[in-house]
Amino acid sequence: MHHLKAEQMSFPLMYGLFSLERIPVNIASWGTAVQSTTFYGLNHDWSAQNALDGLNNICTRTEEQSDPWWKLDLKKTYSVNRVTITNRLICCVNWIDGAEIRIGNDSSDVFSNPVCAVVSSIPAGATYSFSCPGMEGRYVIVNIPGTSKTVTFCEVAVYVIFPGNLATGRTVIQSSTDGYWFAHQAIDFNPGFTNSWSACSSTDIQTNPWWRVDLGYIYRVSRVVITNIPDCCPERINGTEIRIGNSLENNGNNNPTCAVISSLPAGVSSTYTCNNMEGRYVNLFIPGNSRILTLCEVEVYEEGVIKQQSMLTVLCLAAQTSTEHCLQSQPQRRQQSSAFIDLFTVYCCCHTDLK
Repeated sequence: MHHLKAEQMSFPLMYGLFSLERIPVNIASWGTAVQSTTFYGLNHDWSAQNALDGLNNICTRTEEQSDPWWKLDLKKTYSVNRVTITNRLICCVNWIDGAEIRIGNDSSDVFSNPVCAVVSSIPAGATYSFSCPGMEGRYVIVNIPGTSKTVTFCEVAVYVIFPGNLATGRTVIQSSTDGYWFAHQAIDFNPGFTNSWSACSSTDIQTNPWWRVDLGYIYRVSRVVITNIPDCCPERINGTEIRIGNSLENNGNNNPTCAVISSLPAGVSSTYTCNNMEGRYVNLFIPGNSRILTLCEVEVYEEGVIKQQSMLTVLCLAAQTSTEHCLQSQPQRRQQSSAFIDLFTVYCCCHTDLK
């Protein structure tokens, strides 16, 4: 299988010394699959959903027919980066030859969706990657044109590169946890369309429930995007306050308010403009008794990082007393530190004035 490589997107995190990695995420299992027909035989289950189970020895297969197809519904439109297909290990490995990979938004006429790539062949048991940069669609289709054809393969992966969500990978906490509805599931990219219990966060029923992400640094937050639960009880989010600031007083729930969510339909993502509010902590907070806070995704976007006394500031101050001292002492520092720390020190000394 082709190895994944993280893509980097530079952004001005404390004077531009760091970058935010944009990792391709396989979102195929977030959707549901169907196919034109399903083969029944050989004491195997050949259902369309088998291509999303992560198992390379359990496959999908249509009947022999004209223009067979397999279709994945991602439940919402994504900008797809690439698609991978894993072929069968034994028998009929050439049946995938000539398959078309399509991406688009037409569910009824699968053949009207644009073609990303045509599969010439895939060796037995191999996984091949097909680049589809920028193609947008809710549906991913694998079809084979012609008569007396069969669509069969073992796995499909659909990779999406998400924008620079500041909440990704950060420390999150919530006031309580209902079962397996952990706080970190609200920043896992997965909107929970198929299994909300494993993709969304939820508190127990309580007074004033809250959820908080620590961004690590102080940002000017431009907007926050909230995705509501797609099935049960979407009304639970009504009245939720989005608060942004630097204080942990009352668990951060006393910070200034960006917006109040009056209501949000099931499975819908809504953007709340925060007009560059400054803060390290983003809280979701519901005031009141007997409330439950359930979140499927929280995204935080910024316009720029502001100067503040962070660990970076402390390190820079420790590394210098003046620009002149910095420049004079660099040869000695080079002998005592790694290349990264040396570059870090030069940057702090020569491009900032933290005194």
